[in-house]
Amino acid sequence: MPDIEAAHRLAIAEAVAREAGQLAMRYYRRRGQLDIVQKGLQDLVSEADREVETLIRTRLAALCPDDGFVGEEHPPSDPKAGGGHWVIDPIDGTWCFLNGIASWCISIAWCRDGSIDTGVIYDPCTEELFTARRGGGAFLNGEAIRVADAADLTAGTVSVGYSMRSTSDEIVPVIEKLLRQGGIYHRHGSGALGLAWTAAGRLIGYVEPHMNSWDCLAGLLLVEEAGGFVCDFLADDGLVNGGRIIAGPKPLENALEGLFAA
Repeated sequence: MPDIEAAHRLAIAEAVAREAGQLAMRYYRRRGQLDIVQKGLQDLVSEADREVETLIRTRLAALCPDDGFVGEEHPPSDPKAGGGHWVIDPIDGTWCFLNGIASWCISIAWCRDGSIDTGVIYDPCTEELFTARRGGGAFLNGEAIRVADAADLTAGTVSVGYSMRSTSDEIVPVIEKLLRQGGIYHRHGSGALGLAWTAAGRLIGYVEPHMNSWDCLAGLLLVEEAGGFVCDFLADDGLVNGGRIIAGPKPLENALEGLFAA
């Protein structure tokens, strides 16, 4: 894909994320009036999630008609020849959103042929827009960002994600190993924001036993373009099935991977 096309897709994603953020904020301000459905244990969806994703899909489909979609609230669709997938989480951190905790965001990524090429994460509560394009660096509101300068797990805070797709037997040993090595952990409520904060150097890493693609693709590209390492998430059908997440500064790769070691 030519650079000018990649830049154009990034500009589209930025504009759509901001518009989606405005709509999400209108729902957030009247969150007590929303219709809410429980999809599973600790897994909620509201009319805000559905309507924000509909807006994102509608805008992107009009501008990029050859592309397909993977999102949390609507069935996936396949791209036409030459197209890629837009991977969307309309409100990452729905539980926080519905309970008035300002830890949620809009996440939009574009990928093709096993490569994440565009990533945008927008936090409407702070008006922070995290953006990345493969080979083009990572940015926060237009300013370049870098992962933390961390040499070991005592240098900062690791975000440890968790959902009911994982068991306590998978997550408790991770936290125990981190604490035994002098580290501390943070539970964000939004995995996308946890990855964005890792890219910005606010956190020294992000780990989670299992994430869906719409939660993490934009954030993974942000970390990578900010100079960090990320796991090969799209291998083994990660786009459809999800998988483990490990991301952070390159000197911490072995230490962060070791948190999952048997």
